[in-house]
Amino acid sequence: MDYKSISYEVDGRVATITLNRPERMNAIDGRMPSELADAVARANADNGVHVIVVTGAGAGFCAGYDLVEYAERPGVRPGSQLGSGTQPPGETEPVPPWDSMADFYGMYRNTQDFMSLWRSYKPTVAKVNGPAVAGGSDIALCCDIIIMADEARIGYPPARVWGCPTTAMWLYRLGAERAKRMLLTGDLIYGPEAARLGLCLESVPRAQLDRRVREIALRMAAVPRNQLMMQKLMINQAFENMGLATTQMIATLFDGIARHTPEGAWFKRRAEQAGFKQAVKERDSGAPIAPGCSRPFGKL
Repeated sequence: MDYKSISYEVDGRVATITLNRPERMNAIDGRMPSELADAVARANADNGVHVIVVTGAGAGFCAGYDLVEYAERPGVRPGSQLGSGTQPPGETEPVPPWDSMADFYGMYRNTQDFMSLWRSYKPTVAKVNGPAVAGGSDIALCCDIIIMADEARIGYPPARVWGCPTTAMWLYRLGAERAKRMLLTGDLIYGPEAARLGLCLESVPRAQLDRRVREIALRMAAVPRNQLMMQKLMINQAFENMGLATTQMIATLFDGIARHTPEGAWFKRRAEQAGFKQAVKERDSGAPIAPGCSRPFGKL
């Protein structure tokens, strides 16, 4: 594959996948999920590679899906275009009705591409050098080990409105109560708090991040590939037995629904009126979201 949104390189026994859209804080476009999965498969097929490191170019890890143009364009319905790699309809074209299964198809495909990091037979290490937000946190949390810079932040703000983390890895990493603490607030937390909660293995000053990740990667890289594979398959199977695939299916369905609630429709209108960044600022301010927009449950 001729990569456009990532880069791939091998140094000894360590392959590095870099999310490579620094001008957009490495935001996820239509190509990135499949390119990521292709690079993981490439590393798995290379007998010289024992460990895979994933990081972001420039100042960030990944800012989530690249939604600015998509959210701000009037008349575009959130739906199957999100994550499908297709272009949204033009402003003069009729807005198609939302197809929940088309939405699920596109987003679940992306989820499985991200999960290639989890399913990789070789260990995967996320080097979180800057913000890992929304879909960017999904990518990081699919890795086996996360090392964060103290200055980096991680979280899933769309849990407040307009999203549900499709990989559902928050639960499996944090347990129920701490996952709820993160997803019922949509807060972003810095590296040291992420380490305290158990969301990442370690948090170190940014100047030490490269060295620390390399130390861990090289330590694992010295282990035979078959031993690495056996230990990882054994641990992962425990999570599969807990119903990981079913949880991800529900989460991906809920992600589409979240973009079509009354509050989700408000967020889309607000992005069209005031811009995506302003809509996000209002959503994440802590003030009530879309006051007067909701109806009581059970009433028409």
